[in-house]
Amino acid sequence: MLETVVIAWLLLFLGDFLSTFVYHVPEHIFGSLHLTTHHSCKKNFRHYAILTLNFPVLLDGILGALPYLLVAVLLWNLSHWGVISGLVLGQIHVWWRHTTSLGWNTPHPIIVVCQLLRITTPEQHWLHHRKTNLGFGDIFTFFDKPARIWMRWLRMLKFYGRSLMSNKAHINNL
Repeated sequence: MLETVVIAWLLLFLGDFLSTFVYHVPEHIFGSLHLTTHHSCKKNFRHYAILTLNFPVLLDGILGALPYLLVAVLLWNLSHWGVISGLVLGQIHVWWRHTTSLGWNTPHPIIVVCQLLRITTPEQHWLHHRKTNLGFGDIFTFFDKPARIWMRWLRMLKFYGRSLMSNKAHINNL
């Protein structure tokens, strides 16, 4: 039983880490798929549901879930039940964190428990929808601050990369 719990937690932790730092934050800086499907002011959460069969929305969801699935493959031999439990809990959390748009508020005792465990609540996730530079970490809130640092670094890299490319183009035109 303990092995199942540890593997489920490890899957959620590593999956959230990889999804945040390898897909989510870089997509905010270099891409547009995530921003247009998840942060557009013209959409509400119901639009994101997998039942819409909207290809960009599905693709963004698949790319965000891919790190969890890769970790699941790596952990499968350690505990099948842990992997299955982690994936089920992760999916339930995805559904739960999008309940804000339905007018549902998290009861205060649950908020307190989530704060103690550093678990993202629907209200914290909604903050990320409104202010795209805040509230990173789909499952765990402790990824927010490192993700914002990573975001600043990637923005700097993007800026200097563009500067370098424009300087090369200017030199080539001389």
